[in-house]
Amino acid sequence: MAGNATTRKATPVRVTLISLDSHLSNAVDRARALLRKSLPGLELTFHAASDWDRDPAALEACKANIEKADFVVASMLFMENHIEAILPALQARRDQCDAMIGCLSASEVVKMTSIGRFQMDKPETGPLALLKRLRGSKEKAKAGAHQMKMLRRLPKLLKFIPGTAQDVRAYFLTLQYWLAGSEDNIANLVKYLVDRYAAGPREGLRGTLSPAPPQQYPDVGVYHPRLKAKIATATSKLPLAKSKKPAVGLLIMRSY
Repeated sequence: MAGNATTRKATPVRVTLISLDSHLSNAVDRARALLRKSLPGLELTFHAASDWDRDPAALEACKANIEKADFVVASMLFMENHIEAILPALQARRDQCDAMIGCLSASEVVKMTSIGRFQMDKPETGPLALLKRLRGSKEKAKAGAHQMKMLRRLPKLLKFIPGTAQDVRAYFLTLQYWLAGSEDNIANLVKYLVDRYAAGPREGLRGTLSPAPPQQYPDVGVYHPRLKAKIATATSKLPLAKSKKPAVGLLIMRSY
């Protein structure tokens, strides 16, 4: 254990997360605090693509962090101007970093995925062909339910298949961590990627971090800061208001 602690203290690890907007920024800030003890050499940065049009400095900062990143996760990049702005930086860094994951984005970004022996731009054979099953039916509601069900099921199946399938499994687990983006899941996502894929001067970190599996949250639920678990699946679980003044509820997307 002493050796592990020494390795962690001496080893810088740079992780860059990119998404469309800033809704995960607070979770990333809290995750950074959670990771201080287990990864004291960590530099964890988050960039929102929605900032780039109005703030050129934000785009340049993102590019600079990609250029030196050991791990990159890029998500929710669909708009052409965002893709054109960042794709050259991703392409230039892809073969130098320990892992790069493009997910829930346009194909140009998703194809940047390189994690272990799994590269998304390779022909769709073997485990990679399983990704087709996430496309679901043409009906949006059924497709969404189907995709979430498969996303949770496939890592359990892939666990028993050796070789590249383990890296495909890592990709699916990354999606699970990201989609349920609490501070715990973001922290464990970072731990998981470093624990499994750290390379070069960071390789001594492999197998030392004990990441927890993705924490699952209900697809539909109610949030209240006074709930012990913050989230419940029924309005009857909400704490009663102490006054009879009107209450306001906000309907929001799950990831928020």
